[in-house]
Amino acid sequence: MKSYLRGLGAAVTAVAVLTAGAAQADKIRIAGNFAVDHSSSLAMEVFKDELAKLTNGGLTADLFPAMQLGGAKENVDQVRSGTVFATWIGIAYLSRTVPELEAVSLPFVFANREQAFRVMDSSVGDLLNEKLGKKGYTALGYMELGSRNATNNVRPLKTLEDFKGLKIRLQPNETHLATFRAIGANPVSMGIKEVYSAMQQGVLDGQENPFSIIATKRFDEVQKYLSDSGHFFDFIILVANKRKFEKMSAANQDAVRKATAKAIAWQRAKAAEEDVASVKELQKRGMQFDPLSDATRAALKKATSGVVGELKKKIGSDVIDAVLAEAAK
Repeated sequence: MKSYLRGLGAAVTAVAVLTAGAAQADKIRIAGNFAVDHSSSLAMEVFKDELAKLTNGGLTADLFPAMQLGGAKENVDQVRSGTVFATWIGIAYLSRTVPELEAVSLPFVFANREQAFRVMDSSVGDLLNEKLGKKGYTALGYMELGSRNATNNVRPLKTLEDFKGLKIRLQPNETHLATFRAIGANPVSMGIKEVYSAMQQGVLDGQENPFSIIATKRFDEVQKYLSDSGHFFDFIILVANKRKFEKMSAANQDAVRKATAKAIAWQRAKAAEEDVASVKELQKRGMQFDPLSDATRAALKKATSGVVGELKKKIGSDVIDAVLAEAAK
């Protein structure tokens, strides 16, 4: 009997130890708007695996891509309130809270992704991270959303005049909206969830997005004309609730940052591949692709040149001047 009791006691002790170990394991919830097969969502799987590896399972992540926890606005609010730990979203959705983010949304500033990331990974990123921190967010890193290109269902976009009068959906970013007003279009701010049906019903003439988003959202089913306007280069930010992040142990904070760095490096490489593949896939699906001429691109840049001055009036010149100086290097 005594041996039985000793065995039972040992078993209870073992269960207690296991239960205590399970209780010590922390879990963070991270929401996203991008499709499950988008490079950013796949990168977050890299983050999840790396985080568990770095902490020996002591800190794990539950991921909720594809608007499972609501749209971008809801996700931003959830992070700010601490309902979820973090979100990965296009930075435009934080620009109303931190308008200085619009400084990296200036039209025709970035000629390519290498230049865009050189700017974002410089002191410019540090400035923006500081602005985010003051609003209760911790910026963990920036992935590629990509060069944004206009589509429509009315006519090919070959000249500045071709943009005039088109009702085009844009993100809720005032610099983006001002840019399209400057070229004579009628921009409409709308959540991504409604865009497909709005174009299908003719409420919108078109929209603008990176090639990969146009492909994964199947916008080719309701849009005929595709351009390579490249009017903005856009970023995806992984942003956390500052209070929750700072309450973590130093070891867990370090693990989160290291896992983020690995995921971002993976995503940026993948996004570059997707960009090339997506434009080919969209043409294969039947979209008419009309690359812009250098003359048209110059005309668009000239027409939108006043946007920089207007934004300086709104947010000051410090971040904008830093962006322009770094881009010019």
